Amino acid sequence: MVFQTPIPREYPSYKSPYGPKYHYQPNIAGWTFKQIGRLGLQAGAFGGVALFAVIYYASGIPRVQKDILQKIPFIGSYYIKEIPPSDNPF
Repeated sequence: MVFQTPIPREYPSYKSPYGPKYHYQPNIAGWTFKQIGRLGLQAGAFGGVALFAVIYYASGIPRVQKDILQKIPFIGSYYIKEIPPSDNPF
């Protein structure tokens, strides 16, 4: 005997109010937007610390002092080295 496929009902199937609440979670290659945001903040924090460390270690280089550090407000005047005329051999 051959059975026909049941006709879909016009009303949705019963969903228990105590069951799990599933919903679509958008993602990009398996990474959710919440994970991407958290990873971006952490990467930015590590990048900021790394940039500070590089500038701190390179602060003794005269070119770095002139091109970068002298242009920072409030601390730029610390890196201006003025040689008195009496110490100039020329």
